[in-house]
Amino acid sequence: MNAMTGSDTAGDDRATSRPYDPIDESATAGVGVDANGIVTGWSEGARRLLGYRSTEVIGRPAASLLAQEPPAETLRSVKTLPRWNGTATLLHRDGHHLAVDLLAHRREPDGEERGDGEWLLVSPLARPTSPLDDDALLMWAFTRSPFTTALYDTGLRLRRANADMERVIGLPEAAMRGLRVSEIVVDPESDRTEQCMRRALETGEQQHLQQSLHLAGHESESVWTTLLTPVRDAEGTIRGVLLSAYDVTEEHLARGRLALLNEASIRIGSTLDLARTAQELADVAIPQLADFVTVDLLPAIEGGDDPRAGPPPSPVMLRRVAYQSVLEGCPEVVVERGTVAAYPDDSTAARCLTTGRPLIENMTASAMDRVASQTPDRAERMRRYGFHSVLAVPMRARGITLGVATFSRHRHPEPFEQDDLLLGEEITARAAVCIDNARRYSRERRTSLTLQSSLLPQRLPPQAAVDVASRYLPASAQAGVGGDWFDVIPLSGARVALVVGDVVGHGIQASAAMGRLRTAVRTLADVDLPPDELLTHLDDMVIHLSTEAESGDGIVGDIGATCLYAVYDPVSRCCAMARAGHPVPALATPDGAVVFPDVPAGPPLGLGGLPFEVTEIELPEGSILALYTDGLIEARGRDIDDGLDALRKVLARPAPSLESTCDTVLQTLLPDHPVDDVALLMARTRALDAAHVATWDVPPDPAAVAEARKNAVRQLAAWGLDEAAFVTELVVSELVTNAIRYGGAPIQLRLIRDRHLICEVSDGSNTTPHLRRARTFDEGGRGLLLVAQLTQGWGTRQTYAGKTIWAEQALSPHSSPSPETD
Repeated sequence: MNAMTGSDTAGDDRATSRPYDPIDESATAGVGVDANGIVTGWSEGARRLLGYRSTEVIGRPAASLLAQEPPAETLRSVKTLPRWNGTATLLHRDGHHLAVDLLAHRREPDGEERGDGEWLLVSPLARPTSPLDDDALLMWAFTRSPFTTALYDTGLRLRRANADMERVIGLPEAAMRGLRVSEIVVDPESDRTEQCMRRALETGEQQHLQQSLHLAGHESESVWTTLLTPVRDAEGTIRGVLLSAYDVTEEHLARGRLALLNEASIRIGSTLDLARTAQELADVAIPQLADFVTVDLLPAIEGGDDPRAGPPPSPVMLRRVAYQSVLEGCPEVVVERGTVAAYPDDSTAARCLTTGRPLIENMTASAMDRVASQTPDRAERMRRYGFHSVLAVPMRARGITLGVATFSRHRHPEPFEQDDLLLGEEITARAAVCIDNARRYSRERRTSLTLQSSLLPQRLPPQAAVDVASRYLPASAQAGVGGDWFDVIPLSGARVALVVGDVVGHGIQASAAMGRLRTAVRTLADVDLPPDELLTHLDDMVIHLSTEAESGDGIVGDIGATCLYAVYDPVSRCCAMARAGHPVPALATPDGAVVFPDVPAGPPLGLGGLPFEVTEIELPEGSILALYTDGLIEARGRDIDDGLDALRKVLARPAPSLESTCDTVLQTLLPDHPVDDVALLMARTRALDAAHVATWDVPPDPAAVAEARKNAVRQLAAWGLDEAAFVTELVVSELVTNAIRYGGAPIQLRLIRDRHLICEVSDGSNTTPHLRRARTFDEGGRGLLLVAQLTQGWGTRQTYAGKTIWAEQALSPHSSPSPETD
C-alpha cells in the first residue's frame, strides 16, 4: 500500500537499490463472496478499482456490484466449476460502468460438499510501465533458462542458443549460429533429431524424443529428453523450431538400477542348488552393472557347515563357484569353477572379507603392480583386457560370512561409484540369503540321506522263498529326501514278507517317521500277523505318531503314509497281500504276461476305523513281483496309466537278472531329475516241492506221538540229516504232545528242509503256549523250555484255522542245499 502512495523519488531510490520491484498487494482487486452471494472480503485493490470502502460493501449481495445480470448459461456453469474466468461489467461507486477481466476460484472448506464453499474473485489493476520492456525480459529468460534450449529457423539452422546449451555442447553461441544439429553434434541421434524437427515444421505438432548421446568433452554417455516445438508468429505461421532438452541421465540410471533389482529378485534363488544360485548372481549383474563377475565361497560353505567365527585365516582360501563375462567364453577367467585358490591379505577379496565391508578399488598403475607381485597370472589377464575398476562385496547372511562377489569393469568406461556399490550390496545380499538357504538345505538333505540310509536295509538277506533286488533313488535336490522305504523280512515256515511304504512329505521328519514305521512293521511281522491285521496295527501307530506331533499351539501335525504288505509261502506258492492306499504291485509270470493284481486299495495309514482286505494269489514258480512307491509311475506331465503301461512293457521283456530289470525300470520310467523319492523292490518266487517238505496228519491220541517221532527220523535219514535226528525227535515229541494235550484237531506235523530245518506242528486251537519254569516236583512244564534251548528259534503264529508252533535248527552248509541245486 505504501509503495503505491509514496513519492516518485522514493520509488526511484528503491529501483536503484535493488534489481526487482517490491510486491504491491494493492495492484490486485480481490473480493470474497460466500455461498449465498454475500460479500465477505474486500481488498485495497478492490477499493481502488470500484471506489467503495470495505465497510460499504461487506455484508451486501455481490450482485449489487454488477452493472447488468450475467447470462443464465454463465450462472449455471459457475455452479459446477471449481474455477471460472471471463469478462464482467461492474458498477463503480460514482455510477459509471467498468468492463474488467475476472478470475474466480472456488474455495471448498474441509468436510463440505462441492458448492458450499466461498468464492475468491481477483482482477489485476493497471500498473505503471516497468523499467524493463517485455522483449528484454523474455530474452533474458531464454538465455538463462535451466533447460538446454536452442531456437532453429525453418531451414533447421541455429539462430539462438541459451547458456545451458553452450555448457552442454562446449561451444559458444557464435560458434554454433547458422549450423544444423547434425553439424553441431556428430552422432547418429542428430539425424533422428533433424527428422523430428522437419516433422514438427510439416505437421505443426510438438515432437518428443528420448536420446542417448556421447557428447564431445563428456566422459560418459548421457540420456536426454528432448521436445521440439513449432514456433508461430502472430498470424499463426510457423517461423522455426524451439529445441528444449533435459538431462535425465540420473533418472535413467536409477530406473536401470531398480529394474536390475527387480530382475535379481526374480532370477536369483530359483532353486535350492548352491552353485546355480551363485551363477544366477553372476548372470544378472552382466552387463548392467559389470563386465566380469566372479563368486567365490569359503570352502566350508559347500559342505553345508558353518565357517568359523571372525575373519578368515591368512591367506584367504576361496572356492570359485561361478563367473560370467560380457565376452563370449569368459576369457578373463584365471581360476576355474570348483578350484580353491589363495588370496593374499592385501588383495581386494581378502580385504573385503577381513573388514566385512564392500570396497571399490580403481586399478591404478601402483595397484596393478601390487597384484602383479602377488598373482602374476591375474595381473596379466587384467592388463590384457583393460580392467580399471573393481567392486568387492562380502556375501553375508544371518550373521555368517559365506564368501565374496567381485564385480569388475573393462568395457564400461566409468569406474564404480557409490550408487554402484549400493546396488552391488543389494543384489549380493539377496543372493547370499538364497545361498545360505541352499547351504542349510544341503546340510539337512545330507542328514536326511544319512538317516534314511541307516534305516533302510543295507543288504537283503538270502531267502529260500524268493530272489530279491532293490533300488532306492532319492528325489532331486529341489524336492528333498522323502520317506520312501522297503524291507524284506524272513518269517517262520520259510515264508517271507515283502513290504514297501511311503511317508508323505520330505526332510528329516519324513525320514524319522519312515524309520519308526519300518521298525513297527518288523516288530509286527515277528508276531506273524496276517497282512490285514498288521496294517490295522500300523494304522493305529500312525494315529499315535500324529498325536505325538502336536505342537505347542495345539495344532496336530498329521503324518500320512501308505504301505503294501505281502507274505509269500514257497510251500503253497500262495502270496497274501494287503495295501493301505499304496499303488498296486505288478506281477510278471514266467509265460511273459504282466498283470496288476486286484488288491483292494484300502485307506491310507492314519485315518483309523476303516478295514483292510487281504487278497491271496497262487504264484507260479519263477514269477516276478514288483513293489514300488508312487514316485516310479507318477511324473509331471505323464498320466499314471501311462506309467503303469511303461512298467508293464519293461517287465514283459526278458532280462538276464533282477538287478538289470531294476536298472531298466528306473531308466525307462524316471526323468533326469525326479521330483519324488522312488523305492523299488523286485522278488522272483521259488517253490519248495515234495523233496523239501514232508507232512503228516497226527491223530489226537497220545499213542500217536511215537509214530510222529519215527516218521520224522525216517525223513531226516532220507534227507541225509542224521546228525539232526536227536534234537528233531525231541522237538517233535514235545510239540506233538502239547498239541494233543492242549490243542484240538486237526493236528498236523510238517518238516521243511530249507537253509534251516523247520519243524511245525499245527492244531485247531487258538491258545498260545508260553514258556514257564517248572517247579521241582512238577511232572510237566519243561517241554517248551527244552525246545527253546535246543533250537535256533521257536514261535507261534495264528492261522485262520488255529495256530502253528514252529522251531528251527541250523544245518551245516554241506547238508542244506538250496532248492535250486537240489
